[in-house]
Amino acid sequence: MAANGPEPMFTASVSEVYDELLVPLIFDPYADELARRLRALESGSVLEVAAGTGVVTRRLASVLPAAVSITATDLSQAMIDRAMHIGTGRTVEWRQADVMSMPFAPASFDVVVCQFGVMFFDPKRDAFAEVLRVLRPGGRFLFSVWDGLEANEFVDVVAHSLRGAFPDDPPTLIERVPHGYDDTEQIVADLRAGGFDSQPSIERIEYVSRAATAEDVATAYCAGTPIRGELERLRPGGLAEVVAIVTTALEARFGSRDLEGRISAQVVGVTK
Repeated sequence: MAANGPEPMFTASVSEVYDELLVPLIFDPYADELARRLRALESGSVLEVAAGTGVVTRRLASVLPAAVSITATDLSQAMIDRAMHIGTGRTVEWRQADVMSMPFAPASFDVVVCQFGVMFFDPKRDAFAEVLRVLRPGGRFLFSVWDGLEANEFVDVVAHSLRGAFPDDPPTLIERVPHGYDDTEQIVADLRAGGFDSQPSIERIEYVSRAATAEDVATAYCAGTPIRGELERLRPGGLAEVVAIVTTALEARFGSRDLEGRISAQVVGVTK
């Protein structure tokens, strides 16, 4: 996933930490969930938007037959480069593309899928209209969004500790964007505004996230997400210090090793 519009971009350094620490921490189980919902496809074409470093792409490549083409896009070339370097077990077309203005003809795809990227789209109705444009009649849009901070225990502690570390100018990206789009009525309204007329399905799914150390969790969120840009602006050269502050807060709640925390998200499906 990569930010659109004014939010910070995923750089090469962020994409590496993102892939090594954040993907196994919170993205892996939901990638399996999205792939499971699409594994019945026998032919056609799938477009993934905000593909990040390709965790969902790799799952799709492993479960879909060769008769289903896969195109994976992201706004950030650094994320695409990382995904291509990791590779997939079958052919995938990788492209740098902005979901707000996609380089595809109308009615090009049978499915559009997006894992935890929708929260960054701005304005969402325009992104949804673009998804609708590239979908064939009867096509399906499948995406996931995070629930609020209180339902995601690790990142809740991270956000609160960062507010304490910067009381005069607290970083707010976490609660504003990745964990700021969990209102189901708003999601439905934005889909309607984008042109989707059918009633979407929305299912809340919880997992237990696990990490070897509290420092891994702190590093994942502080150095492997777009909040890194905010932190480096607020404390130039002090990222390691911020990671240490967050690590201490996580240790107080979960212990220093073999951490477990609840994560919660919603999976949304809607047809054209």
